[in-house]
Amino acid sequence: MRSSRKFLLTGAWGLLAACGSQEPSVPEDLRSVELPATAAGLTATFSTGSVWSGGFGGVVTIKNTTSSAISDWSLTFKFNGDAALRGTPWGAGGSATQASDGSWTVLPNTWGGNNVPANGSVTVSFEGSGTFSGVGSCSINGYSCSGSTPPPVDTTPPTVSLSASPASLTSAGSVSLSAPASDNVGVARVEFYRNGILLSTDSSSPYSASDAFSSSSQNGTYSYTAKAYDAAGNSTTSSAASVVVSLTGGPTDPPPAGRMYIGYASSWNTSINDLTTANIPSYYTHLNIAFARPNTAYQKGSYEFDQAVAGLEFFEGATTNTGQKKFTPAQAQTLINNIQSLRTRGTQVWLSVGGWSYSQGDQWANFNAARVVDLAQDLGASGVDIDWESSGSSCNKQTADTFSCSKDGEIANIITSLDSTIRARGLNMGISIAGWSTGAYYVKGTPFEEGKVQWGSPFGGTMYSVVKNHGSKLHHINLMSYDGGEYYDPREGYESYRAIYNGPIAMGLEIAPEGAGGATLKLNAEPGTVYDAEMLTGQNNMATKYYNVETLATYMKNKGRPTDGMMVWQVWKERVHATPPAGAAGVNSAGQLVCQLLGIVSNCNQSIPNLPKY
Repeated sequence: MRSSRKFLLTGAWGLLAACGSQEPSVPEDLRSVELPATAAGLTATFSTGSVWSGGFGGVVTIKNTTSSAISDWSLTFKFNGDAALRGTPWGAGGSATQASDGSWTVLPNTWGGNNVPANGSVTVSFEGSGTFSGVGSCSINGYSCSGSTPPPVDTTPPTVSLSASPASLTSAGSVSLSAPASDNVGVARVEFYRNGILLSTDSSSPYSASDAFSSSSQNGTYSYTAKAYDAAGNSTTSSAASVVVSLTGGPTDPPPAGRMYIGYASSWNTSINDLTTANIPSYYTHLNIAFARPNTAYQKGSYEFDQAVAGLEFFEGATTNTGQKKFTPAQAQTLINNIQSLRTRGTQVWLSVGGWSYSQGDQWANFNAARVVDLAQDLGASGVDIDWESSGSSCNKQTADTFSCSKDGEIANIITSLDSTIRARGLNMGISIAGWSTGAYYVKGTPFEEGKVQWGSPFGGTMYSVVKNHGSKLHHINLMSYDGGEYYDPREGYESYRAIYNGPIAMGLEIAPEGAGGATLKLNAEPGTVYDAEMLTGQNNMATKYYNVETLATYMKNKGRPTDGMMVWQVWKERVHATPPAGAAGVNSAGQLVCQLLGIVSNCNQSIPNLPKY
C-alpha cells in the first residue's frame, strides 16, 4: 500500500546530508525529505509524494529566487543509499542520465520546461527505485548548492604594454622584456612571446622576461609581445616590440679541437623530447637531425617546422589529411630549447638536409640555400649537413685532371650557394657533407681506380670533384663508409677522401640490422686481427673481417688526423628498426668503445636510455 508523506530535513542530520558527509541511518519516519539546494539564483527542493515497497514517487521543485526569468537549467545530484531514477521524468523534466560515478543529470523538456519565471518555480516529477534517503550532493547550472547567488561575472580584460631593451643587439647578451600590466580585479599572469611562440610566463609583478643570444646563427629581427590574463580568463595582447640581433663576434661552436663522434638522429618514429642532454651521451660531439627538405619553402621567423614545409617528422606533430606531421608553436619552441641545451652542454647540433627519400625527384635541383639557412638559424643549429644522395650521376673514370661526373654542377652549386648565403649573413655556421662510401673512388692512376678497390658502385667518384674543388668550404666530411658490400673496406674509403681533403673526416659505422650491403657491424675484432692489414693491395679484397668497431676506431686512432673521428648511422637505429643480431654492435656498445679508443671524454660509460618507438 502506498502512503503520501512529506517532511522537512532539519537539524544536525540535515546539515550532514547537505554537505555530502557520510550517510547516517535514516529513521523510518524520515524516508521522504526535501533538501534545499541553491545555484545561480535557483533552489531545488526534493520530496517524495508516495512510497511503496522497492520504490517511491519523487518531486523536485526548482525555484527562481531572482527578479529575472532564467531560461535554462541543468540539475545534477547523487542519491544517498540505493535510490535511483527509473524511467523518464515528467512535468518540467525531459531526460535523466546517470554518470559512471552514480550521479544523475536531469535536463528540462523542450516545450517550456527550461523556463523558470522570475520569483516562480517549475516541478519535475519522477519515479524512483530503492529507498529514498535524501541526496548527498546537488548542483544547478554547474554551481555548487551553497545557497548564495554567484558573484557578478568579470568581463573586463587587463591592460598591458611591452618594452624590449636594447632595440639592437650587436654582441652576445640578453634582450630584457618588461610588461607593466593591471586589471580591475587582478592580473593572474603575463605570457611573453617571441615571433608568436611562447618564451616564458611570469605570475608576479613586475612582469619581466629575458631572451639570450650567443651566436651569429641567431641573427635576425625578432618580434616580441606580452599577453596578460586575469583570473576570469580575460586577456589582452600588447603591441609588438621589435629587436634586431646582428652578432658579429659572438661565440659559436669551435672547430673540433680533438676527435669527433657524430650521431645522426632521425625525426621519424622519435620524439622531440628524445633530443635532451639526459638522452644523448656527452661523447657525441655532434648530433645531426635528419632530415630537412632540400627545396624547403621555409620562411624565417615562421617556426613552421612541419613535415610539408621543413621535412621534420617527430611523432608529436598532428597528422594532416595528407599524412604530414604539423607542429604547434609550443612544440617548435621545445625543439629549439632542446637544441640550445645540447649546444650549451658542448654537443654541436647540425641540420641534415636530404637523405635518400628527399634526394629523389627534383628536390636537389630546386635547392634553396636561403630557405635552408633560415631554417637552420631558427632551429639554432650549429651548421648544415648536406646529405646529397641523388642517383643518376655517372662518372667518366678518367685521370684526375679530366675526371668528371654528370651531376658535378648540381652538388657544386649546392655547396657554393650555401657557403655564399652563410658568408653574406655573417654567420658562424658550418657546412658538412655526407660523402658516399665510394664517392672518391674510380680515378684512374690512383690507388682507388676501379678494380683495385670496390668495383661496380653506381656512386663511385660522385663526390670527387666537389670535395677536391670546394673542400675549403667544408667544416668536415661524414663518410658513409657502409652499404658498400662485403668487399668494401671503410679504411680504404677514408684514405680516398683523405687524399683530396685536408679537413676532418668522420668514418661511418652503421648499426645492424642494416649494414654494409649485407655485412653486419661487429663490436670487437677477431683474435689476431691487425687493424691496418689487407688494404690498398692493388686488388679488391674481402673486407668483412675488418668491419668491426674495434678495428675501424683503432685505425682512426693510429692513422687518422688529430681532428678525425667516427660517425654512426643512426643513434635511434635499434628502437626504430630492430635489435641487432647476436654478436653485432649496438648503439651504446659502439659509442662507448669509440669513446674509449679515441679518448673523447673521460666518462665513456654513458648510454642512450631505453626509449619507446613511436
